[in-house]
Amino acid sequence: MAKIETWRRLAARVAAALAAGLAFTALTAAAAEPSSTSSTLSRVEKSGVLRVCTTGDYRPFTDLQPDGSYVGIDIDQAHLLAKALGVKVDFVKTTWPTLMQDFTAGKCDIAMGGISVTLARQKVAAFSTHYMVDGKTPIARCADADKYQTLQQIDQPDVRVIVNPGGTNFQFAKDHLQHAEVIVYPDNTTIFQQLVDGKADVMVTDGTETLLQHKLHPQLCPVNPNHPLTYGEKAYLIAGNDLPFQDFVDQWLNLEIRSGEFKTVVDKWLG
Repeated sequence: MAKIETWRRLAARVAAALAAGLAFTALTAAAAEPSSTSSTLSRVEKSGVLRVCTTGDYRPFTDLQPDGSYVGIDIDQAHLLAKALGVKVDFVKTTWPTLMQDFTAGKCDIAMGGISVTLARQKVAAFSTHYMVDGKTPIARCADADKYQTLQQIDQPDVRVIVNPGGTNFQFAKDHLQHAEVIVYPDNTTIFQQLVDGKADVMVTDGTETLLQHKLHPQLCPVNPNHPLTYGEKAYLIAGNDLPFQDFVDQWLNLEIRSGEFKTVVDKWLG
């Protein structure tokens, strides 16, 4: 089995991806139309509150605690963004199936929490410059991981693939798994325990999550995490016609990267 990438190597890879991702800002800005006086930036400053949509079920990015608070990489980022704006942060609970509906309905100013950039989402909203490069990676019980080295080995009638609904994991299963038994499991916070308990054989999710879940559940092993099945980027979801707010978020992220503050946040959760 391929050697699992260390957390420190992952953090270094994230930092490199962040720097490279800044080049994307100009392209995104060119595609967006100038906004009117109803810019999110001015509304947030007037209200004194930054509303952040987040699912709370995707560690290490966003995790809802029993007391109702949120923790994770992008939760820390949300607090830092609010601080840069001089406002407070208010987290708005959403789900992967309703994320885009909630966002376009105006329930929040920005969505954060390990959100993957997709063309479908790009049609109705915009993204900040990406802050992480990732890809879909299988995870299985370590004793069985050698059986699921390729997509062909996974997509077999006797293989039970578990997936959470509504997001890119579900879309991957829909697009690539024609023969395997696909189990749609609604609770993304307990889904990995289903693998541990033998109620499913494999899950395909983002490589970053598989590395964290291996740490939380040593019985589970990522399969070839250094060579994911897909290429993906993570970024923050913002309104598609709001150039002032997008410019602010991108420049804030740029300064975080250059100062090393973002690396400190990532190391806190992945170190």
